[in-house]
Amino acid sequence: MSATTENTTAALKALPLEPPAGTRRLNTAKALQEAIGSAMEQDPAVFVLGEDVGAYGGIFSSTTGLLEKFGPKRIIDTPISESAFIGLGIGAAVEGMRPIVELMFVDFFGVCMDQIYNHMAKIHYESGGNVRVPMVLMTAVGGGYSDGAQHSQALWGTFAHLPGMKVVIPSNPYDAKGLMTAAIRSDDPVVYMFHKGVMGLAWMSKNKRSIGAVPEEDYEVPLGKAKVVRQGTDVSIVTLSLSVHHSLDVAEKLAEEGISVEVLDLRSLVPLDREAIIATAAKTGKVIVVDEDYQSFGLSGEIAATITEHSPTLLTHFSRVCMPDTPIPYAQELEYAVLPTATRIEAAVRKAVAE
Repeated sequence: MSATTENTTAALKALPLEPPAGTRRLNTAKALQEAIGSAMEQDPAVFVLGEDVGAYGGIFSSTTGLLEKFGPKRIIDTPISESAFIGLGIGAAVEGMRPIVELMFVDFFGVCMDQIYNHMAKIHYESGGNVRVPMVLMTAVGGGYSDGAQHSQALWGTFAHLPGMKVVIPSNPYDAKGLMTAAIRSDDPVVYMFHKGVMGLAWMSKNKRSIGAVPEEDYEVPLGKAKVVRQGTDVSIVTLSLSVHHSLDVAEKLAEEGISVEVLDLRSLVPLDREAIIATAAKTGKVIVVDEDYQSFGLSGEIAATITEHSPTLLTHFSRVCMPDTPIPYAQELEYAVLPTATRIEAAVRKAVAE
């Protein structure tokens, strides 16, 4: 056994065990609130700040009910100045607090990227490892709601490309709670990205998979550990976030025709579970990456490189169902034409198994 394999095995053994989901059911928004509330109860250093996180409860209900429980000194509504309040969070983290800072839409990163990347992500490195920045930058991502080109992007590939930050993306209530708990406890800065479509909010498009079983007790979903959410033998879909839901819908439909689709939910991009990617590729020999982020220079290419660098002959098929390299349209028909919908995923699977 190589030293690298031994280190990987030891690291996996050290990861906390995920408890059984049980039967108590929550939507993703409620699971997220529960993780944050529990962390605040246990650690007075944990607090939340951002636009509309207080009385409004977050525009996607990420902080609903927390102001009433913890008060305005720990649930802090901020002015519309992302650079200012993210900088405030960074300073608090450097001084020993554990802030959760909400950037309302990930698309707004452009006005505060200096704080995120030149400070939050780099302080630990630039201090020679002497200064930690234990903060969570929480943000909403994704399209499908006619929010236009400036409120509908995923962009997780952008953050994953820049070293110094962990990047996690839950697809369901169970993972939302466990990943948030792990993110808050991490001593590194974590970018926590939730898709609007997985939150399970009544005023958004109904999604049966956005409500699921969630344990009442605290638990962690380990950062950097992907999960096979459906076993299959004919073709593997490697995906994350809302696209997990679409992929599972397609897998269930095609199972009736005898097509067996495996679905791997990455759950985090940094760290990236490359071993899980290689394992599913080796199992089926055919991989489709479904990614709501832009196709070029992103996650889908990284997955292809991960597999081929491991074994150039491992695959008989590789394809991508991603966002084309274009701003996201406002008009619903045009928006759904570019999103990685179930229709596009199904077509890709049928093509793969036909080869």
